[in-house]
Amino acid sequence: MAKHRSIGLDIGTTAVRAAEVEFGTGGTDAQLRHYHEVALPLDAVRDGEVVDQKVVASAIKTLFARAGFSSKEVILGVGNQRVAARSVTLPWAPLTELRNSLSYQVQDLLPMPVDEALLDFYPIGEVMDAGVKSYEGMLVAASRDTVAANVNTAIDAGLAPVGVDLNALALLRSMTRGALGRGNVAFVDIGARITTVSIAVDGVPLFVRALPLGGQNITDALARAQGISPESAEQFKREFGLGASKVPDMHEGAAAMTEIVTKLVESIRGTFSYFTTASGGRHVEVVSLTGGSAHLPGLGQYLASASRLNVVLGDPFDGLAIAKSAGDPAALRAHAAQTAIVIGLAYGVGVYA
Repeated sequence: MAKHRSIGLDIGTTAVRAAEVEFGTGGTDAQLRHYHEVALPLDAVRDGEVVDQKVVASAIKTLFARAGFSSKEVILGVGNQRVAARSVTLPWAPLTELRNSLSYQVQDLLPMPVDEALLDFYPIGEVMDAGVKSYEGMLVAASRDTVAANVNTAIDAGLAPVGVDLNALALLRSMTRGALGRGNVAFVDIGARITTVSIAVDGVPLFVRALPLGGQNITDALARAQGISPESAEQFKREFGLGASKVPDMHEGAAAMTEIVTKLVESIRGTFSYFTTASGGRHVEVVSLTGGSAHLPGLGQYLASASRLNVVLGDPFDGLAIAKSAGDPAALRAHAAQTAIVIGLAYGVGVYA
């Protein structure tokens, strides 16, 4: 069976990450060949967009120099408040023609002027209504500036971007290859500044949303309220989580941290409620939690209580073998929550086509 490889590059708020996956025809026998990440200084990437192109490009160069990737061709991810996704039904046409005509067909559905957006359509299935064939799928609109910043940074780092994918769909791609590919599942990836929510039914994406809150917001609130350094706040957050109120002399910081967590959880729960309404009554059955804050003590229990849903830690290595060249399997699995999106990017654009 023929094998081929694909490299995903995730430009996050606190780190750049890349993963190389090798798999056979149809995505079978997937194997992680290489993975590496390099930390970024705060504010080099802000709200999902590259701000300091020189610094980020340098970090990407370091990442590729260290990791032994087989190619410089990469698939980039995008996902913030300036990227929108909508479930739509469009008249059937050959996909190339359909994508070329999107600006004329969907301009009334966009939250931004059509001439400022890059458009794509991910077909999910075909339907017949009164003898007329249509596509059901996901319309994606991204600000040209957002995409250009990521693409130009990768080019400055000496890479060759061959595709741009929506982080929310990449998340589904990595997380629905195992047991979570069945049922009504919400995939929640809590990044540093952006929380990505993707909802799928039997592995098919129906709803995505990017929320402008994440783990770094929790750290910042704790540091400000308690008057401590961001580094100390991050360490304290990871150790105590939502149990911080029980620590002597940390009540102000704990209260500030809990306030941000409550806003985040309410936003996630509100997203589930909106999905139920928009989908005609479908209900989320289980929540998969990934991202840098997935292991924050008490967060999973809080989300489960607030949503009255079963919340589990997502595992992007379910259905993915780990090659020796990728590194220590135990270390990678301990770090798994932060790799979900970049592994999904490595699976490549067009899985739903």
